[in-house]
Amino acid sequence: MAFVSSFRRLVAGSNSLLSSPSFFVRHCSTLTSPRLFVSGLSRLTTNEKLQDAFASFGQLVDARVITDRETGRSKGFGFVTYATIEDAEKAKAEMNAKFLDGWVIFVDPARPREPRRPLQQEPPRPSSGYGFTTNKTIGWCK
Repeated sequence: MAFVSSFRRLVAGSNSLLSSPSFFVRHCSTLTSPRLFVSGLSRLTTNEKLQDAFASFGQLVDARVITDRETGRSKGFGFVTYATIEDAEKAKAEMNAKFLDGWVIFVDPARPREPRRPLQQEPPRPSSGYGFTTNKTIGWCK
């Protein structure tokens, strides 16, 4: 019944229903968790800059730029976690395709991490016993 009255107001031209954030979150929400994936980050974006950019949309729990283990440089993406899904929805709607540190960023729902497959080790190559091995791309090499 509530759907029919909402639909009737929509058809009648009342757009107050669509501007209501509660309608958007309840009926059009694509988020299942308050965690967001932010891509397109500049190499100069830090955790603090990311937190400052997303703090105005609600209570931030965490804002993290993912960095390379060896170099410590940003990989160009990060994650932002809010206290509620509603705050995350607001941030996603407002910050998607906006500029941050001179780069256009994209905000999407974060997906759970997929389990990594174990590394498969290559079987040892047969050796001729003279210190030479076979290279499949160019033939014999030392």
